[in-house]
Order: sequence, then C-alpha cells, then structure tokens
Amino acid sequence: MRYRTGLFVSVAVVSLLITAPLFWWFEHGTNPAVATPIDVLWWWVVTSATVGYGDIVPATTAGRVVGMVTIISGIFIYTNIVASIAESAHAFIERRHLGTARVEATDHIVLCEYTSIADEFIQAFASCPALAGREVVIVSDLVARNPYPQHYFVSGVPINPAALRQANIEKADSVYVFANLRFADPDVKTMHVASRVLDLNPTAKVYVEMVDPNHALLDAAPQLIAMDSRDLLETILRRQRLDPLAWQPKTEGA
Repeated sequence: MRYRTGLFVSVAVVSLLITAPLFWWFEHGTNPAVATPIDVLWWWVVTSATVGYGDIVPATTAGRVVGMVTIISGIFIYTNIVASIAESAHAFIERRHLGTARVEATDHIVLCEYTSIADEFIQAFASCPALAGREVVIVSDLVARNPYPQHYFVSGVPINPAALRQANIEKADSVYVFANLRFADPDVKTMHVASRVLDLNPTAKVYVEMVDPNHALLDAAPQLIAMDSRDLLETILRRQRLDPLAWQPKTEGA
C-alpha cells in the first residue's frame, strides 16, 4: 500500500512539474485566461481531475497536447487513489470480520472460546439490564469469521497472550472462559486460560465454565467465578434465558 501510494504521488508530482510549466510556456501571453502561475496551477488541478470547469482552456495546439497528457495522467492518478481508498476500507472491514484487527474497547466483556453455551451467553447479554449495550469481544479459533458482526472478534487460541492482548484484555471488565470439550480434561484447559487472563488483568471478573464445579484447581484461584457446565446446559435445554451475572465467587457466595 505504501509503495502504491508513493507511486501515485510521484506520478502526480512529475505530471505537475512537467505539464504546468509547459502549459505556462505555450499559453502565457497568448491566452488571456493564463495571467499568473496560480492560474496554471488551478488549470492543472481542474484538468487532471477531469472536472472541466471551462474557465481556463488552452488556446494553442501545443497547449491542447499538454492538456491531453494532463488528463491521461490525471485519470491514472485519481482512479488509482480512489481504488486504493476503497481497498483499504474493505481490508479494514475484513480484518474485523476475520479477527485480525486489534480491539480498542474498554470495560468490555471478553468471551474465551466460541461454543454453543458461549453463543447463548451472547444472546443473553442484551436482555440483562446490567450488561445491555456493553461491548463484547469473542476470542476463539473455533470459527473462521466473526459470528456476530455487531461485536468484536479475535481469531486465535484464547490461551495465547498475544490473542488476549489483541482483545485488549488488560482493560476488560468481565471475562467468560468456556469449556472446550475437545480436550481430554477441559477443566484444566479452562483454568489455564483463566490463569493467563489473570496474569494480564488481575482485577477482571473472570467466570469459568467447569465440567466439575468442585475441581481442586479452583482452590488455587478463589477469585474465579465457577459456572457449572451441567447447570448451564440444563438451563438451555429448558429453554430458559441464561443470566450472565447469576454466579458468585466462593468467597462471596457462601
């Protein structure tokens, strides 16, 4: 992109430095509309942009030839500039869809892993007054594109600190870590992800979906808020709306 931009700017500068002096040379003294160098500069901009106001037109054959060269170079310059801007805008949108753009949200909610239960949580946020309207970031490698375009998406393994930083985990308010059942012991993986989250943001409220809600590893991190995977599934099967704030840490729930 930088190379292409430099090329277009170079062509524009060369066109200006060559055609403008030639137009002045051929037209000044012959064309009453060409009285000052500012007139030539105005003519070059209008002609290269193919606007054609008609206030300054070449009066000599040589001036017309210079005008044709200016128009041709202008078409190349401006069409490519517009195309580059469109490509950049499209690339920016695609980066968000593909999960390669950095998230700049603050006090947001981060979902680690995009599972069926995570999807239920996303739909529940809008009906939870305390969370409605909050920005949501999905961090997962289980999908190739953003499943919810209204939210942010980071493509990557949630245990990877680089992916978590891309989600701006340091400034997140709440983090939900969902069980990835592809692993033999998903709770160990969940706790590992939670530990990475706490390393980067010790003050975040971290919810962890646990297949075994009494897992011994929970004793090592009492600030974590455990969600019983079976209870979550039962709530979904009963067609009840999940409450993202229904769980409390052990230190507060007793």
